[in-house]
Amino acid sequence: MERKQNVIIKIEQDSIAQELGIQAGDILLAVNGQRVQDVFDYRYLIQEEYVELTIRTIEGEEYIAEIEKEESEDIGIIFESGLMDNAKSCKNKCIFCFIDQLPKGMRESLYFKDDDSRLSFLQGNYVTLTNMLEEDINHIIFYHLSPINVSVHTTDLELRKKMLKNPNADKVLDVMKKLADAGIEMNLQVVLCRGINDGAILDKTIEDCVCFFPHAKSMSVVPIGLTKYRQNLYTMIPFDKQESKKVIAQVENWQKKLKQKLGTSFVFLSDEFYLKAGCDLPEDTFYEDFAQYENGVGMLSLLKAEFEQALQKYQYQLPKQKQNTISIATGEAAYDLIKKLCDKVIEYCPKWNICVYKIHNDFFGDEITVSGLLTGQDIIKQLEKKELGSYLLLPESLLRNDTTMLLDDIEIEDIEKALNIVIKITKNTGEALLCNILDLEENK
Repeated sequence: MERKQNVIIKIEQDSIAQELGIQAGDILLAVNGQRVQDVFDYRYLIQEEYVELTIRTIEGEEYIAEIEKEESEDIGIIFESGLMDNAKSCKNKCIFCFIDQLPKGMRESLYFKDDDSRLSFLQGNYVTLTNMLEEDINHIIFYHLSPINVSVHTTDLELRKKMLKNPNADKVLDVMKKLADAGIEMNLQVVLCRGINDGAILDKTIEDCVCFFPHAKSMSVVPIGLTKYRQNLYTMIPFDKQESKKVIAQVENWQKKLKQKLGTSFVFLSDEFYLKAGCDLPEDTFYEDFAQYENGVGMLSLLKAEFEQALQKYQYQLPKQKQNTISIATGEAAYDLIKKLCDKVIEYCPKWNICVYKIHNDFFGDEITVSGLLTGQDIIKQLEKKELGSYLLLPESLLRNDTTMLLDDIEIEDIEKALNIVIKITKNTGEALLCNILDLEENK
């Protein structure tokens, strides 16, 4: 039986595939007589000037399409699965796993745990390296899939086996060495669990991982995310203000040493630690190349810097005499910053009324404060009697996989109807935020 992932869903306009009559619904069986395991095999095999595609049509007929083209020229086929293969699932039972903390009744795809190095390369997902066969490691090296994002968590190998509940978890340093020796770059992650892999154990983890520099480019340290759905799971204590300050002081000590030794701070804390500690966020320049941005590291500092730069860029286009009321909804973590940025806008546009609303995460619980995990039901419930003005801004991070759907399957359209308001989705940049607030056209 052919794998569903080799199904063609689209043929690009004016492409080689369209000229040959390949259609959506057809299945790719082989390239140059070779079975295609995934998208990397496919891209590698179609680089030649002469290519043969074995196709099975939607009617079940098989034929070989012969192609003569420029070297590296694309054929114009888009597949049902971006990987052209099933994503490898995670066999760990990590004590800090966020998916295990989801309530029942959500859509099935949210409960899938991937641990696939190919998704790490393509989408920035983190992998533990514990669910990989030797052929998977060789696959990374052969196609030079770099960088790879690695969830290290700890280099105390006995502790790592306990945290991941996987007997293969103690192989992490060996695999990292093999990748580094092959020139594969890695961005590393530690999900910090209070009283488990913090303190002296975190020191050891940083020290061991620095040895892989420069192939290990950076390390992020993020606090465990705890939802209210932790029945029968490992008991965890959230980081409070005092413990967060300790972690900041500990990591700052490492940053100073490593900056002098390596020219990089190497290890960075997620914004949550500074917010929990009540400390000022570092300046955007502190985060160097923002290698761990998608992990919430430096996200707010960059937003602030971009917003302030945009104010200067658009200063002659600001609607200073226009009167308007608009609203913004954000998570608790970003609220203070968003409010301060909006206050700066009002200094330029005093007739503008910007209502910034802090949405508490009733769905997941008190410890979840980031905007990206807000649900439609919480937004509707907490805004239904509020003044919203002419439009409501929501961050793009709310949306799932290029859809208009939030985590709880509520669509943006549903929120618009429930609140009787026009919603604008703003990209996660300071310039986009300013332009959406003031209804300006963003200069590209």
